[in-house]
Amino acid sequence: MRAGLRSALIGAAFLMATSAIGPGFLTQTAVFTEQLGPSFGFAILLSIVIDLVAQLNIWRVITVTGQRAGAIADAVAPGLGTVLALLVALGGLAFNVGNVAGAGLGLNVLAGVPVWLGAVLSAALAITLFLVKEAGRAMDRFTVALGFVLVALTAYVAVASAPPVGEALLRSVAPVSLDIVSIVTIVGGTVGGYITFAGAHRLVDAEVRGAEQVPAVTRSAVTAIGIASVMRIVLFLAALGVVSQGLRLDPANPSASVFRHATGDIGYRLAGLVMWAAAITSVVGAAYTSVSFLRGLHVTLERHWPRVVIAFIAVSTLVFVLVGQPVKVLVLVGALNGLILPVGLLTMIVAAHRRAIVGAYRHPPLLSVLGVIVALVMAGAGAWWIRTALPKLLG
Repeated sequence: MRAGLRSALIGAAFLMATSAIGPGFLTQTAVFTEQLGPSFGFAILLSIVIDLVAQLNIWRVITVTGQRAGAIADAVAPGLGTVLALLVALGGLAFNVGNVAGAGLGLNVLAGVPVWLGAVLSAALAITLFLVKEAGRAMDRFTVALGFVLVALTAYVAVASAPPVGEALLRSVAPVSLDIVSIVTIVGGTVGGYITFAGAHRLVDAEVRGAEQVPAVTRSAVTAIGIASVMRIVLFLAALGVVSQGLRLDPANPSASVFRHATGDIGYRLAGLVMWAAAITSVVGAAYTSVSFLRGLHVTLERHWPRVVIAFIAVSTLVFVLVGQPVKVLVLVGALNGLILPVGLLTMIVAAHRRAIVGAYRHPPLLSVLGVIVALVMAGAGAWWIRTALPKLLG
């Protein structure tokens, strides 16, 4: 395998994984671990299976066609690509406000700078990546480096908290309690919205395309899910070690309190670094992937995409500095993001079985069946969320 291809595959895997590992990812894992204890391991295991099914379907089809998801969606049904692009961009922009806020909070914990200033400095760093000539490669190196930092620091805290590993393994296959909301939430947080397409779109931009690349791309997709899953598991174990000792997590910042309980004051600083790394990589991933959809809407956006990414990050930061996190908007777009996965996944599966789109490529029937099941389950869960839970949150 040539060095350029290997680098692109690794970069795509880390872009998807670090896009998934944002401030919400950290908070959700800590909160659900406190609520469900060792049984949360079952939700994690089930989410990994769902993630793999979704990503393998989507990455394969995008690679075979050599086109981004918006163009494929338009080939399935004219206008569908535009709808998908607007949904992804809207969700990415709203959640990037939260990502920027998380980066600011991380620097506040780590270095004591005001949250707004930390957000601005972090956004400036993210923007710098897209000012260099080889923006794609710079982004790859950045996400790979911080991806290792995220996993290594959290693994250290997991060991320090001394979790009951045996109990966690048992309850991962034989849970005492089960919570559907936790499964839907962590699946949406790992492959929902723009995250589903992040790695595959990076590969298209890196000229990794064609049916002959499917085996390598499949390995990259599995690696991406593996990285995000390892991070989820070590954070789960770290939180489990803390709550198993009867300690309570701080509702204002549950993930940071895991680190503090496990390793003292130094853990609090480590939590700031982990939160910042998770947030800043999500800022980059959300902006890049959202703009990758918009690029297909007009030739000018395609030609000047790095500038559009910069503008995307700048607008997200400006909204946070001037308004703060618009909670109701974030909640509403969160519900919409939950519907992007089934729409995008079903579209890719339909495309996978149209010769006019994929040519001679034969998509595995089992993967298609599993993909349809995942899409329908997530669509039903998203509809339930909008009908029942959303009005209460907005009310």
